[in-house]
Amino acid sequence: MCLIVFAWQVIPATPLIAAGNRDEFYDRPALPADWWQDHPDVYAGRDLKGGGTWIGVSRDGRFAAITNIRAPSETRADAPTRGRLVADYLAGNARPAQYLSQIAPDAAQYNGFNLLVGDREQLIWYSNRAGDDERNGKPLAPGVYGLSNAGLDACWPKVVRTKAQFASLLCQCAPEEAFFEMLSDTTRASDCRLPKTGVSMELERMLSAVFIESADYGTRASTVIKLAANDEPLLCERMLK
Repeated sequence: MCLIVFAWQVIPATPLIAAGNRDEFYDRPALPADWWQDHPDVYAGRDLKGGGTWIGVSRDGRFAAITNIRAPSETRADAPTRGRLVADYLAGNARPAQYLSQIAPDAAQYNGFNLLVGDREQLIWYSNRAGDDERNGKPLAPGVYGLSNAGLDACWPKVVRTKAQFASLLCQCAPEEAFFEMLSDTTRASDCRLPKTGVSMELERMLSAVFIESADYGTRASTVIKLAANDEPLLCERMLK
């Protein structure tokens, strides 16, 4: 994922509602969300290059998602694929905090990431670029949150804008179509509001949109997830490229 907004323990009987976009190079092969043959209780898309996934749920109410941290000067070509962190949690049986304690010793070998792992009772944000106070992860209090390619709730224009729209849709009890419409916004931020992440100004402009379009890179899938307290999780996906 490159943008995800989510409400944790805000809506009665629905511990989690999330909406996000996956941005990737168009030539990186992937499968749409489905039940996995090798792990029949996991429902997620699949990256055919690295074998992992970007967001998904399990039949027993587990949820995980990941975003990359944009830091081109720190990126290593030989780092392991970050999507395995999502896949391994969904396919396992460890509780969120237990899983994070398992991956933390080797987290530095990955390029920068934000990882959300949770179930119906707990949701934790973890980043291998977080400060010492959050190096073991941050259990989230009830609220509305946003993640892109920086830290949790970073004040990037598309995070701020989408969080506000998302909260408004929740208050309206809007249908799923409205969340997908929110995720299709191609508006780019003005130059004075762009973050400085180490890429060119032209690239910062392109990446500032909620829905990214370019010749070889952009939004490949939009996803809406609802994790109900007493029912199977619902994951609705629109594959675009």
